[in-house]
Amino acid sequence: MFRIGEFSKLTKTTVKALRYYDEIDLLKPEFVDEETNYRFYTTKQLVELHKIQSFRQIGLSIDEIKLIISGHCIELILEKRKSELEDTIAQSHAQLSRIEFILQGKEEELIMNYQAILKELPECIVYSKKMTVPSYDSYFELIPAIGQEITAANPELKPTVPEYCFIKYLDNEYKDKDINIEFCEAVEKMGKETDDIKFRKIESVPAVCVMHKGAYAGLAKAYAFAFKWCEDNGYVIVDSPRESYIDGIWNKENEDEWLTELQIPLIKK
Repeated sequence: MFRIGEFSKLTKTTVKALRYYDEIDLLKPEFVDEETNYRFYTTKQLVELHKIQSFRQIGLSIDEIKLIISGHCIELILEKRKSELEDTIAQSHAQLSRIEFILQGKEEELIMNYQAILKELPECIVYSKKMTVPSYDSYFELIPAIGQEITAANPELKPTVPEYCFIKYLDNEYKDKDINIEFCEAVEKMGKETDDIKFRKIESVPAVCVMHKGAYAGLAKAYAFAFKWCEDNGYVIVDSPRESYIDGIWNKENEDEWLTELQIPLIKK
């Protein structure tokens, strides 16, 4: 037999770990001296501990190892661990791809101004209006009018906190005039519709998001960056991009301080 210190050296396992395994009934000593309270182990337990160590090295928890030792289906536990590792590998590959994207463009102007993140766009109720606008400058007149119209019909209606309003572009190409858009603003609940303004629920969706600071005329660079990011990282765009307006003419006098988040719904290829 081996005393606990000898067994610890032999198995490269700390005395603290062996005592813990004893306390939780994972690996009990073969014999405990009642007078000295010394723990003694046998060569048979070398095999038992080796099995425990092999399970620990593939990332199984103590509870999972106890289940296996007590007779639970080892295949189910290992399949679960395999799935966890595959998810971790997929996340690591995605991170490596994004790092590579940054490194490849480290000397370009785009990388100095933009970064991409993945996040889930929230499920929300919005009021929306589809329209054709003559030019981008028309937003400053047309969008406030939408808010005034819906407020007149729903004086008690409140926007969500934080506020979330955005424009979706409905054309399949870039246009600088006669642009088809849908303006949406998230609100707390459904309300009374008007002839042109409708309420609906938008489901949550994953998206790549890029922050653009400055005038709207510079958004083309943010789009170019975001589309290249999607292509290089293996994503497919599944819906029209959204321009979410965080700061703008309504609260910032200097257009250099306007802040817009470009949100592009996507899925992995």
